Amino acid sequence: MILHNASALVTGAASGLGRATAQRLLRSGASVVLVDLPDRGGEDVAAEMGAAASFVAADVADDDQVAAAVSRAVNVGDLRVVVNCAGIVTPGKVLGRRGVLPSGTFGTVLRVNLLGTFNVVRLTAERMAQTRPVDGERGVIVNTASVAAFDGQIGQAAYAASKGGVAAMTLPLARELADHLIRVVSIAPGTFETPMMASLPEETRRGLAANVPHPKRFGRPEEFAALVHHIVGNSMLNGEIIRLDGAIRMPAR
Repeated sequence: MILHNASALVTGAASGLGRATAQRLLRSGASVVLVDLPDRGGEDVAAEMGAAASFVAADVADDDQVAAAVSRAVNVGDLRVVVNCAGIVTPGKVLGRRGVLPSGTFGTVLRVNLLGTFNVVRLTAERMAQTRPVDGERGVIVNTASVAAFDGQIGQAAYAASKGGVAAMTLPLARELADHLIRVVSIAPGTFETPMMASLPEETRRGLAANVPHPKRFGRPEEFAALVHHIVGNSMLNGEIIRLDGAIRMPAR
């Protein structure tokens, strides 16, 4: 897919995987709308990226805020690419030292990671379906799952459930949106160098890196962005969940 004169919308774009993806799409010729929470420095990040980048503050689970971001993307070009990178990780055991895991904690993780992803998908797909097809397709939606969807660790019940939901809806979304010439693919990253990963204790980080068979390190956001770029350009990639993880299979702890 040619991205010149097209627009892309990337959530979680102020840092980590989203920021690297926005930069890669900009280099490919797209105008990119960066979406993130208002306190994440997104305006400064967009300014650093240049005139083809703009920022809209939004909670991905908020209908009106996402609709405003989508409107911005449509105003700067034909919306062709959507990448959902917004997410949170809130570890907690069901039976923890301080008692039972609050249902509200579980619900918050699902609200951001699963409902937020779906909210962006539905509102962007609506506008993407109205664009003129180019080379037989209208656009691509890339969602971010996680290896936790398949190898959830102790304390990851909420996170694994949310990312498992993202993985599970990939095929039905791809099947439905195929009628509109829109592809849907999910990436399931392993352990990557992101602010979310940086928030973990150093001992935990070292253990996670040691579990990667090869290369024995954390993934780099640029490697995630490179896969997004390939997905956009490869029309046969659709309805698939791609593990990007160095062959890691997460242990129980």
